[in-house]
Amino acid sequence: MSDFELDSRLANDSVLVAEGPLSQIRLMNDERFPWLVIVPRLAGITEWIELDGEQQDKLRTELNRTSKALKSEDGVEKINIGALGNIVRQLHFHVIGRHEGDPAWPGPVWGSGQAHRHDAAELQRRVAHWKDKLGYPPHP
Repeated sequence: MSDFELDSRLANDSVLVAEGPLSQIRLMNDERFPWLVIVPRLAGITEWIELDGEQQDKLRTELNRTSKALKSEDGVEKINIGALGNIVRQLHFHVIGRHEGDPAWPGPVWGSGQAHRHDAAELQRRVAHWKDKLGYPPHP
């Protein structure tokens, strides 16, 4: 895992919240949606099928934990999970809390207008919120 390098587009559009057993958990910097991204810390991986069974188990557990945290947010009615990888090839999963009437409803969030970035103070507050809600211990 030492050769892991986060894709620059993910780095520009999100901030680190926590380190899970396998992955970085990141907050997309778009105030329109509760939106987390899970990025396995594995170099050169682009597809789920490239992970071994233990890695898939860890990632599934991280997806479940993240989805449950999002689902418990006020107003979240539906969880969308996506791993398209057509533009950013690095394996990553978007986990997005949705509700009827959100800015992209009922369509996908991708291509639905420009991101509305959090101001710096709110971004730090949101990171702290998700760090607490996800409950991951500090990563060594």
